[in-house]
Amino acid sequence: MVTNGTMILRQVMKVVKNRCGVTMLIETIPAGPLKANCYVIGCTETGEGAVIDAGGDAEKILARLKALGLSLRYILNTHGHFDHVSANRALHDATGAELCIHEHEMYFSCSAAAAGRDFGVAAEDSPPPNRFLEDGMRLCLGRYVLQVIYTPGHSLGGCCFWCESEGLVFTGDTLFNGSIGRVDLPGGSLHALQRSIRERLFVLGDSTRVFPGHGTASSIGRERLANPHVPRG
Repeated sequence: MVTNGTMILRQVMKVVKNRCGVTMLIETIPAGPLKANCYVIGCTETGEGAVIDAGGDAEKILARLKALGLSLRYILNTHGHFDHVSANRALHDATGAELCIHEHEMYFSCSAAAAGRDFGVAAEDSPPPNRFLEDGMRLCLGRYVLQVIYTPGHSLGGCCFWCESEGLVFTGDTLFNGSIGRVDLPGGSLHALQRSIRERLFVLGDSTRVFPGHGTASSIGRERLANPHVPRG
């Protein structure tokens, strides 16, 4: 759910090489009725993949995993809102991948269908996770490591996934290009969200690329300098 209504309308493939020459795949898929950014990422050396925020269109996501030659290891959720979790069950049933979300998001993810109806769209409840995300948790994906950063504010259990070696972070609905997540839903807090962004994300370094839950990519430096929704003080 996004404050400025911006949506990704195309599929974008990025290839990132780390210091060891291993290639990370990052593909953005606009998924579900609200076209939230679903990220398919993977390590070409090991063939291990992860899906971040599977908001719908499970068949499309599974087809891309197959086309990219990735075996799905993780289904990761930055938070539990229906537009980010509606394909969890289908992906989990099809692959047996480990489903991970913060425990404070269980209510939202397991009641996604009802939330979708409130917004006039179809959604599907997520099954219970295999593991709860915790701040500082490290998830290995081939030669890469994703570190969990707890960023409450948009929701109680919001999390981001930081890959230090590649200089990138998946921010869900915490931080957007020029905006931030809405705070008028249950568990939302503008003060908490701004604090999460300043203290947990803006410390990552200016060159860190930001892959948000809606809209186009940005960088930490750009958002620190110009995001009008996050006061510097």
